[in-house]
Amino acid sequence: MNEIMTIEEVAAYLRVSERTVYDWVAKGELPGGKIGTSWRFRRGDIEQWVNDRLGKTKPAVKTGITTSAVLTPERVLILDSTSKADVLLKLATLLSATPFIRKAEEALINDIMEREELMSTGIGFGIGVPHVRVEYASDLVMAIAVCPNGLKDYPTLDEYEVKIVCMLVARQDQHAEYLRTLSNISTRLKAPEMRQQIIESQCAIEIYNRMIGEQTNAWDF
Repeated sequence: MNEIMTIEEVAAYLRVSERTVYDWVAKGELPGGKIGTSWRFRRGDIEQWVNDRLGKTKPAVKTGITTSAVLTPERVLILDSTSKADVLLKLATLLSATPFIRKAEEALINDIMEREELMSTGIGFGIGVPHVRVEYASDLVMAIAVCPNGLKDYPTLDEYEVKIVCMLVARQDQHAEYLRTLSNISTRLKAPEMRQQIIESQCAIEIYNRMIGEQTNAWDF
């Protein structure tokens, strides 16, 4: 094992998902740091972290995937754009910069656009959910764009202009998690009051907090 470890190596060593490692380090629970845009970890720090955890009697940290791991405040955008293509481009570019996408952003942008050509992902009530499962994703990841001005060129199932766009990218074998997350998004945003609060929100943190809600367990898998 190398002295300096990647997220993938730490996940394999701890026998958890890469998303769990990313969630822990993002919350400051796991010792690590960024070199450029990539997370790196000292083997000694990880071994000490494990020893400290195994030596404690408190319950183990939950390793299930939660919305707070799938979505982070940094992946929430508030945009003035009225163009569907512009919003999809910005979201795909944002997701391609995460540790979970292992190809250049052009690959994800092309796959998202090809999926939209097959059928629009405007599901009604002002919500768009562009989504793909691809072989170069290592885990489930999501980004959100709130567009108060509306996307007039985003075909939808009803007369409402799309104002909330939730982009979801998953690994090819994550079919169940993928479907559950799509269902969770729909359930979370089905209340008109919730949608309106999100559309009127002035900052990404506020939108993020509304999306995960106080009852975070409702988004657990």
